Amino acid sequence: MDGVTLDRPARRALLVVHVVASAGWLGLSAGLLALGLAANTTGSAATLEAAVRAMKLFADWLLLPVALLTLASGLVLSLGTPWGLARHRWVWTKFWLTLATTTATAFVLRPGVKDAVAAVSSGHALPDGGDVLMGPIVSLSAYVFMTVISVLKPWGLTRRGRRLREAARRPRPAAPARV
Repeated sequence: MDGVTLDRPARRALLVVHVVASAGWLGLSAGLLALGLAANTTGSAATLEAAVRAMKLFADWLLLPVALLTLASGLVLSLGTPWGLARHRWVWTKFWLTLATTTATAFVLRPGVKDAVAAVSSGHALPDGGDVLMGPIVSLSAYVFMTVISVLKPWGLTRRGRRLREAARRPRPAAPARV
């Protein structure tokens, strides 16, 4: 899709989708952190169970769809705009962090919350892994970092980006004259 540019209305609509999904993912992580803190600090069995069950609802119904929407919309935006996927270090970094956090959401955070609900529902304490607290802390930190680099756009071009810029600046050979 390199070289294909989204028209302005499509780009703007996709940008709105991406920003809303990203903000939603950040908000869900903040909510999960608040619930994880409540689960880890409460002395009430009812509050503990309510907190982990609420975390499970977020994890089962919202986190993965929002994560996948963020990943997909960011990928299409990067490939359909001059920013490109591998031209600027901040875009490249966001892509890999989004991919990593989406994977961690699916294979670490969600199963950790599920295990916590199973343990608490059967009358046990929270599992020692700290998944209900560490997952949201890591996720929230990653999303705040990605938000910051989206605004600041640091680090400049990648090697590929520099090559593409240089190629665009080189004068093109003149076409042979037709007689």
